[in-house]
Amino acid sequence: MDRPTWAPQGIDLEKASAARIYDFFLGGSHNFEVDRVAGRKAVEILPDLPKIAQANRAFIRDAVRQAAAAGVTQFLDIGSGVPTFGNVHEVSLEADPGCRVVYVDHDPVAVAHSQALLSDVPQASVVEADLLRPKEILARVEADGLLDLNRPVALLLVAVMHFIPESAEPYGLVAELRDALAPGSLLVLSHATQDGRPEEAARIERLYSGVGTPFTMRTREQVERFFEGFVPEPGVLMLGEWGDNAHAAGDDPARFSGYVGVGRKP
Repeated sequence: MDRPTWAPQGIDLEKASAARIYDFFLGGSHNFEVDRVAGRKAVEILPDLPKIAQANRAFIRDAVRQAAAAGVTQFLDIGSGVPTFGNVHEVSLEADPGCRVVYVDHDPVAVAHSQALLSDVPQASVVEADLLRPKEILARVEADGLLDLNRPVALLLVAVMHFIPESAEPYGLVAELRDALAPGSLLVLSHATQDGRPEEAARIERLYSGVGTPFTMRTREQVERFFEGFVPEPGVLMLGEWGDNAHAAGDDPARFSGYVGVGRKP
């Protein structure tokens, strides 16, 4: 297979990536055929997946605007993925020019394109690190110098925690990040669920596992556990119940298979 000119050296063109499959759902162009094959199979199982991805982006934009309006002007976006329209730095800087954003991802394609996108944006940066190693993330963010962890930060974990299996202690990872944040910080989180569509969810989990990307759907109660140590505002909702997504989902919020929430650290 010919390597695209935009693909960093060392990338395995035959191995699918969750970030690039998500880029495919959003109609992006920075994905490989192996990602598109997996993405098409996923859409066959759950035709609403592109709309779910778009609804997730709408949730991010709304949550970022709310955070900035509430005076939280620092954003740490972990699992940020391949840059697309309406990125966190674009939305936040429009809301408040004083905002600062650090993106974190472990996918080299996502990092490379973020670096290119941010080359002339001093208010934002990207670091390559893995959510499985919170201490490494925090050290790199501190070394980057753009964010002050002694002040409130909005921690974005959007459509990423479902890629962390139970064996990796996902709640402990979030708690470690939470404990490093100042009071007044926010957790902005979305997560896929099997609630309402158990058969399709099980097939999606098997598909992702088959391409080497573990995928763990969780119930409302399990998603609510991520907010321990935060006060949810207003609470954990279905993705199709949040903001403008309620109109897009129509009279069936469960068609957007996921939960979302924003919580504040006291």
